[in-house]
Amino acid sequence: MSRDFREAFLNYVLKNSHSGDASSVINTIDEYCWTQQALMNIGDGKGKILDAALQSRQPKTVLELGTFLGYSSLRMASQLPEDTLIVTIEVNPESAATARRIHEHAGVENRIQIVLDQTDRAIPRLSKQFNVDSFDFIFIDHHKEAYLSDFKLLENVGLIKRGTMIVADNIIYPGAPDYANYVRNNPHYTSTFHESTLEYDKNIRDGVEVSIRQ
Repeated sequence: MSRDFREAFLNYVLKNSHSGDASSVINTIDEYCWTQQALMNIGDGKGKILDAALQSRQPKTVLELGTFLGYSSLRMASQLPEDTLIVTIEVNPESAATARRIHEHAGVENRIQIVLDQTDRAIPRLSKQFNVDSFDFIFIDHHKEAYLSDFKLLENVGLIKRGTMIVADNIIYPGAPDYANYVRNNPHYTSTFHESTLEYDKNIRDGVEVSIRQ
C-alpha cells in the first residue's frame, strides 16, 4: 500500500469520525472500506465473530499478530476494560504510524502497545517486555504463510497456556490451510470454524477459526 493511500484513508477517518469516540472511528473505517477502498481489516461482518469471542473469554491480556492500520486492535479495545493489556505487532513502520494516529484519534492510544518488528523476532521478547507469562487471547491476522510457524513459536515460548483463546482470520480466503489442519487435529485444542464472507465483500466465502487451549 502506498503512502498516499494510507494518507487518503487516514484523512477520511479523521474528517468523518468523532474524536475520542471509538465506535464512531470503527464505523467510519467500515464506511470507508465499503464505499472507497476495501482494506485488509477483519471488517464489520467477521468483526462480530471477534467481538463474541472476546466477550466469551473476557481476557486481561491480548496479543495481535498484524496491526495493519489499527482497526482490529481498536475494535478489541472498544470491547474490553481499560486495564486490559493489548499488544499488537506490526512489521511495516508506515502502517504502524497510521495505526497509532487512528488510536490517538479514538482516544485509546494509551491502551494499545504497538511493537514494530517482525513477529518471529518480537514473540520471544514479549514475556519479559510486558511482564506476562502468557496471553489470555491471541488474534492472528498477518501474513497467512506465517500463521503456523508463529503459532508454534508462541507455543514454544510458553505464551499459550490452558484457556488461551486463539482467533485466526482469513481461514478460507486467502486461506491458511496448514494452520487450520494443525489446530483442528491437535488434541491440545478445541477448535470451531465460523463461516462468513471476506471483509467488505458479500460474495467471497471466508471465515474465522476460534480455538481454545485445553
